[in-house]
Amino acid sequence: MDSLTLICTAALLAAGGLYWFVCFFGSAEVKGKRAVQLTGGSIDKENVQDNYKQYWSFFRSPKEIETADKVPVFVDTFYNLVTDIYEWGWGQSFHFSPSLPGKSHREATRIHEEMAVDLLGVKPGARILDAGCGVGGPMRAIAAHSKANVVGITINEYQVKRARMHNKKAGLDSLCEVVCGNFLQMPFADNSFDGVYSIEATCHAPNLEEVYQEIYRVLKPGSLYISYEWVTTELYKAEDPEHVEIIHGIERGDALPGLRTYKDIAQVAKKVGFEVVKEKDLAKPPSHPWWTRLKMGRIAYWRNHILVTILAFLGIAPKGTVDVHEMLFVTADYLAQGGEKGIFSPMHMILCRKPAAE
Repeated sequence: MDSLTLICTAALLAAGGLYWFVCFFGSAEVKGKRAVQLTGGSIDKENVQDNYKQYWSFFRSPKEIETADKVPVFVDTFYNLVTDIYEWGWGQSFHFSPSLPGKSHREATRIHEEMAVDLLGVKPGARILDAGCGVGGPMRAIAAHSKANVVGITINEYQVKRARMHNKKAGLDSLCEVVCGNFLQMPFADNSFDGVYSIEATCHAPNLEEVYQEIYRVLKPGSLYISYEWVTTELYKAEDPEHVEIIHGIERGDALPGLRTYKDIAQVAKKVGFEVVKEKDLAKPPSHPWWTRLKMGRIAYWRNHILVTILAFLGIAPKGTVDVHEMLFVTADYLAQGGEKGIFSPMHMILCRKPAAE
């Protein structure tokens, strides 16, 4: 066999291996987003790495992300960078859920979402709001389960496009509407929704009171609002350097102006006028650990990281994608540590009612 034949054979094997790696071995689960489709969201391909550097520049001036006028750019940049990777490697629902024996991660996620709308008690045909809808995974599960009309709002234009595409593909576009906007200044009339939910979304607000006030405004009197909040728990010790590093790691890798304590949530809800109906940390026993999926995904991460590195080298994935993927892996480790130590919860649930008479 001559040299040319050997080179051609090796090239064909390499190409075939890469195709198999991408299309068959792929990411951890089938998500509807292929590795060869990774982008920087609304960011031009050649500008992804610069925007990644811009994202990290916010943390060199932390006060820049403590004001409402700076947060939209901060969060929008983050979701342009991570949306495709989230969807490819995690799924269309950008949140956690307790592990359920005998249930897949996808099933546990759906049950977690359906519980939120069940607690709202809305009827088919009701109009409800998803405050911070991402690419609409929860929206579609909730619309299919409740037959309510769901309006989602997200700050990120790319996520709007992805959500609308998924809604149409799922045959749910008649029940699901997506709006691009800031949930601190929503383009909706007062008293216009029969229920509101937010799933691990309001953690991006620089001031929880502002987003709760806005949700209170658009919610009809007598209706309910439910939120799954990211918080530090009663086990978190601000004087413990290890605890501080874990929480700061979560904040840096998830575009958070600053995590709140579990005590803040009900206090803020009451301050804006809500009646607190129920409050519970859904991460606490007897719930099974929500972070097991992160730990089980380590092998998948390294497999995917090799793939992303190859695709970036070949120019298929944008330059900077490898940095973003590595950032998310480091963050996943901080999240798992926070869960294992019990100092962090991504599912502190609060159910509130807007008084019927004001």
